[in-house]
Amino acid sequence: MTVHFSYVRPASLQDAVSQLGSDNALIHAGGTDLLGCLRDEVFPAEKLVSISGLPELRGISKTTDNGLRIGALTTIAEVAAHPLIRESYAALAQGAAAVASPQLRNQGTLGGNLCQKPRCWYYRGEFHCLRKGGNYCYAVNGENQYHCILGGKNCFIVHPSDTAPALLAFGAVLRITGPRGSRSVTLADFHVLPERDVTRETVLEAGEIVTEILLPPASAAMRSSYRKVRARQAWDFALAGVALALELEGGRVRRSRVVLSGAAPIPWRAVEVEKIITGSALESEVIHEAAVAAMTKARPLGKNGYKIPLFQGMLAEELEKMRQVS
Repeated sequence: MTVHFSYVRPASLQDAVSQLGSDNALIHAGGTDLLGCLRDEVFPAEKLVSISGLPELRGISKTTDNGLRIGALTTIAEVAAHPLIRESYAALAQGAAAVASPQLRNQGTLGGNLCQKPRCWYYRGEFHCLRKGGNYCYAVNGENQYHCILGGKNCFIVHPSDTAPALLAFGAVLRITGPRGSRSVTLADFHVLPERDVTRETVLEAGEIVTEILLPPASAAMRSSYRKVRARQAWDFALAGVALALELEGGRVRRSRVVLSGAAPIPWRAVEVEKIITGSALESEVIHEAAVAAMTKARPLGKNGYKIPLFQGMLAEELEKMRQVS
């Protein structure tokens, strides 16, 4: 269906924020998610505010403390290929390389990947579900084989990003600019669980724009990876995934971050796993205990119980790989 809207390309970030003050004005960056939502009438738009002409929102560079700054308009393909990211933040490069298809990675942006809308077919379809202001989550008793098994309450979407789990594992911070100035938000606080607000995916307020993503310095002891299990090797979203960021010293895990994808409405930090492996050597017994613990709070729906052994097996394999490089 043809959607009618006005289109503006502001020359500055402040102008973009001002333009977003209009009713039903939406940000347009890469557009790979936005245009599909408009076509499917997921939400309305009277104005698209394109930020693609703002060069200050692009690029990858070191920060003064030897961390990393990634502009929100940096493409997914650029993130996957950048030597600084591949060397020091491998899980992020691997997560970016696992996103969708080459065409979408070349068009889609890192900021957009973090802010994308849920891929639930009820939300994207002709159903007036809870997330769209309705009274019912159709996934509860419907086709829910791809929906969440952790963190679901009222709405059972799965967060679709492959870069967000890695960024959360590295402790990323987002810089946001809006009508009331700039602020910083940790990625851990950026996404919103349905039990908090079923109509929102992020803490972004009206008129706010994610401008950059900041990563802390990478420890020399850090080893990281991202694994994604999906039905096909291109395009598909994660059935199950995990980002690992472990500091290894003397054969033991000194510090750990374990974040699941394909599991919950937000990138899901598996703290039960972290408690078991931190301070321990990655022996077979520890790995098995951690893999089982990852799913102790899982509450599958009628058709997605297969995700529990899938996550456990995948996590055990990835921890075993970490043991071999420690």
